[in-house]
Formats: sequence, C-alpha cells, structure tokens
Amino acid sequence: MSLEEKGTLSINSENLFPIIKKWLYSDQDIFIRELVSNAVDAIQKLKHLVSLGEASTGDAAYEVHIQLDPEQKTITISDNGIGMTADEVKKYINQIAFSGAAEFMEKYKDSSEDPIIGHFGLGFYSAFMVSSLVEIQTLSYQEGAEAVCWTCDGGSTFEMTPGHRTAHGTDIILHVNEDGEKYLQKYEMQTIADKYCSFMAIPVYLSSAEDSGKAENQGEDSSSAEAGQEAPKPINDTAPLWLKNPKDCTDDEYKDFYRKVFMDFKEPLFWIHLNMDYPFNLKGILYFPKLGNEFESAEGQVKLYCNQVFVADNVKEIIPEFLLLLKGAIDCPDIPLNVSRSFLQNDGYVRKISEYITKKVADKLCQLYTKDRENYEKYWSDIHPFIKYGCLRNEKFYDRVKDSIIYRSINENKYITLPEYLEAAKEKHENKVFYTTDSRQQAQYLQLLKAQEMDAVELGTAIDSPFISLLESKNQDLHFLRVDADLNEILKDKDTTVAEKDQEAAEKLFRKLLGSEQLKVRLESLRDENVSAIIEMTEEARRMQEMMKMYGAMGLGAMPAEADETLVLNLHNALVAYILDHPKEEKAAALAHQIYDLARLSHAPLSADALTAFLTRSQELLQDLI
Repeated sequence: MSLEEKGTLSINSENLFPIIKKWLYSDQDIFIRELVSNAVDAIQKLKHLVSLGEASTGDAAYEVHIQLDPEQKTITISDNGIGMTADEVKKYINQIAFSGAAEFMEKYKDSSEDPIIGHFGLGFYSAFMVSSLVEIQTLSYQEGAEAVCWTCDGGSTFEMTPGHRTAHGTDIILHVNEDGEKYLQKYEMQTIADKYCSFMAIPVYLSSAEDSGKAENQGEDSSSAEAGQEAPKPINDTAPLWLKNPKDCTDDEYKDFYRKVFMDFKEPLFWIHLNMDYPFNLKGILYFPKLGNEFESAEGQVKLYCNQVFVADNVKEIIPEFLLLLKGAIDCPDIPLNVSRSFLQNDGYVRKISEYITKKVADKLCQLYTKDRENYEKYWSDIHPFIKYGCLRNEKFYDRVKDSIIYRSINENKYITLPEYLEAAKEKHENKVFYTTDSRQQAQYLQLLKAQEMDAVELGTAIDSPFISLLESKNQDLHFLRVDADLNEILKDKDTTVAEKDQEAAEKLFRKLLGSEQLKVRLESLRDENVSAIIEMTEEARRMQEMMKMYGAMGLGAMPAEADETLVLNLHNALVAYILDHPKEEKAAALAHQIYDLARLSHAPLSADALTAFLTRSQELLQDLI
C-alpha cells in the first residue's frame, strides 16, 4: 500500500488555528496538559481493550515520555498506547473538532467502568500554540497496521507519508517556534509538568537531550557510575491519596500529601476526605490550614482535577467561594468542561457538586463539635473566620453549622454556644448578648459586668461585625451589645435615684470644667464605686461610626466620634463627689479632665495630643501629693 497524501484540513470555521492560539486556551503552557493527557488516554484505551481480550501488547510497561531537544528545537511527547491507522488519522486529525472519544465511549459504554477523557479532539491542536510545525508518528495496535507520519505547519494543509514507528503508540513532535523556545529548558518544562501532570494515571518521564550529552562527555569510566545510578523515576504519582479509601489512609499520609502538594510545612488542623460514587463521581481531600484571625489575607488553593488531570486552581463554579480559603484537591471526572477544560459550564449538575462539597464540610465541622469538642475548641481561633465567612456567603452552610458555632467567654476563658450564654443570663437579661472587641481596651467595662456576675463573649475580628448583623437578622429578638454600649440597668444602683436638678448641675459643671459646651454628660448611681466615669455610646451609633470610619478610609468622609458619646459620671465615686462638692477649687478642672480621659482610655485610644496632655496632667497631680 502506498501511503502518500497531501490535502486540505476539513475545518468547520475559517482561520481556526489563530482562534485556537489566541482564544481557545487561557494559558500557553496548557499544551503540555492536553498532549500528555491525550497520551495517557491512548494508553488507557489500549489497556481497556486488552482487558476485554480485544488487543495484546506483550510485556512492555505503559509509559509516557516528554523529551526535549534544545539543539533541534523539538519537544516530543511519546506514548505506547492505542496508536492510529492512516484512516484514523484522516478521521480524527484531519477533521478538526471531531473527537474519537465519543465514538469509543459509545462502543464500550456497557463494559467500561473507568471514564475516559476525550482523545484526539481539539486538545491536540493546542500544539500549534508553540510550534511552527507539528509532526505525528503513529502505529496502531491492530495487527498488520502500517506506521503513519502526519505533518502540518499550522496552515490549512497537511501531508501524510509512511511513518517510522515500529511499536504501537504515538509520537507528537513539536518543532517549536520562538514563543515555544522557553519550553526547551528542562527546569521550565519540569515546572509545567509538575503543575499539570503530577497525578496522571500513567507514569510520565521527562528527559532532555542535554542529559544524554552530559553522560556521554563523562568518558569511558562513566559506565560504573551509571551502573550505580537509580533508574529514572516518573515525575508523577499515579495513585494519589484521594483515590484510596479514607479508612485505609493514615494521618501521616494525609500530612505528607499536604506538604508535597502545597509546599506548606505547617501542619493542617484537620482534613475532610471526599469519596462519592453516586449520583456523581467525586473524590478529593480538603485541608483546614491555620487561617488565623486575618482571613482576608489567607490564600487557599483548591486544585480541581478531571480523571487525575489538573484543570485549574480555585474554580469558584464548583468550589464555593468561602471554601477557597481551604487547601485541597478535588477530582471529578464528570464535570462538564468546555474544549479547553479551563472553564466550567455553570449548570445544575455543577451546582449539585458544589452543594455536596458544602454539605460535607459542614458535616465534618458538626461532627468535630459533637464528638471531639476539646480539639474543636483548640481549632476555633484558626477556623472561626472561615466558618463565619461561610455563614455570610452561604445560607445552607449557616443552617447546618449554626448550632456548632462557639464563643469565647470572658469568664474562666471557656467556650460556650449562643443558647448556653442566653440560658445562663436569663435571670439578669433576656435576648441580649454582651461582647467585647478588645478585652484590654474595654477592661473597665468588663470589670463592671463581672462585678454583677455577668458574662460577655469575645468578638474582635473584622468578620465579627457583619456576622453579628447576620445573627440578629436570623433571630429577630436577639440584640448584641458591645460592653461599652448602652449602660445596662443591671449596672445601676436601683436604690439611689438622681434628681433632675443634680443632673443639670453636673452637666453644667463638667461642660464648664472641660471647656466643651457640646459634651453630653449624665449622672448615674453605678454599683461599683471604684469606677469614676465611663463613656457610653449606643450600639446603633457605634456601628454607624465604624461604618463611617470605613467610608472615611475610602475618602468619603467620617463623622466625629464625640457626637454620639456620653460621659456617664458615677455618683457613688469619691472623686466625682469631690468635684461636685468643690467646683471652685483650683484643681477641679484638672481632676475633671483626668476623669474624662480615664473614661476615654477605657473606650478607645486617645489621640497623640490628648495622650500627651493626659500624661503631663498625671505627673502634675502626682506631684501635688508630695
């Protein structure tokens, strides 16, 4: 049979190659993924035919090789898989956009247990992104088949001639263009191959002609050294941990896999092994790293695979946004990918996968809370921003984990749930949750609460403010109050009342002494006589102030803090009583300023000028005691 043919490619659209080069693939180096995964598919198909008794291959090990030749400027991807006949080359290569995978899967769908990624489809044409000429050398596994050579320079014409392969399989030889020359460097190719091929199902080897040249230059004495060298190792792990049954995996294996994949030598807190076969096939491992409180700067990395072929990092269509704070690998052979395998179609099937992953994460958290609360509490400082963010972003996630959310109490440094807090406080107040954003800054207010055997919880991270609003929206009668917000009736001495004339006199006096006619002043009888004064601000005003501060940071202006603050003076405090009884004394103004600044210090940091004045005044008052 004479195999010589020239012809025109059957292209369904004009100028397809420029489109492929510029638009079809999001990253140029994706050609390695496409060509190596095609090679793996070719071997998988042959293995399947062998298992059915429809092919025989001898004892050769199944392998894929990436070979670099910087001198010849070629990259060769070789496999010993199914190969192609001349008719198959015409059918699968010349007719662009026709994939042999559909026909193959249809023929063997009843007997195949392993899903097969499309082979010899549009993925092959990614080769032209980096090549001025692409050559195929192939020989079919079929008995009596003849080797075929196919070449194309990226135009719409091709040439077919007899090939030189003597064993079944395919070589894709890329004669790289200027853009592709960087891939001839072994380090560059190693980096790309590690990214896309680390877990492909067939061993993949990488070599360079430079390696062979170096070995030859070692001279005749190199034979003994070569004999002592280890055999070449594949660059990939063909059996990633996520394929194992979770019950067969050890903690050390999970940790080793985490270090290997993410190069993170801090141990993860815990992990979730996903293993589902119905109604869709999905396997993977999600790790909870130590996020800390500033989760905004956390960079997770959830790698998506399709039949062990890397697709992309952090694909938000299938991995819910809040889960992207985690690290992990998910392999879903059934995800509907477009021809470049880079973007997911946002359909109902994908949403079901996303919902399943969300549910499994929520179930794991609830399980830890229920069965291993001691460790759950240890993890909380690291994982609570993630959980709260998830509640804000995903209502179903909130519904599943809401009963597992815990809060650090100011009493005995223990953790409690919201129902536990409300139950313990019901004799003193109902549907109110006192909280602190800074236990040191707000120590005076916490002291007032503790003196009345009341509790507060710590909510001091950036995510807590919107999270509090979420909880209030979910529980209409519930109100969160920062400890320096409205003065609770419980803190007042109910046996002592303040006459209206005394109120007016105290306000007039302190406004005069402090030199501020706009200052709000109120006289109260607080239970704790050691507290001279506190700054009060309504919870609503404080939240508005925080929001305005954020707008101020954005250049939109902010309101002054003093506009919503009230100086609450304690009638039972000796220092306050002294000032009220001796308003004309020379040091009354200094004492009033000192009381005011002490109250402000317990509420928020002083400005630089105010702090300087406070320190100077403190020194002067101390000197008066000598």
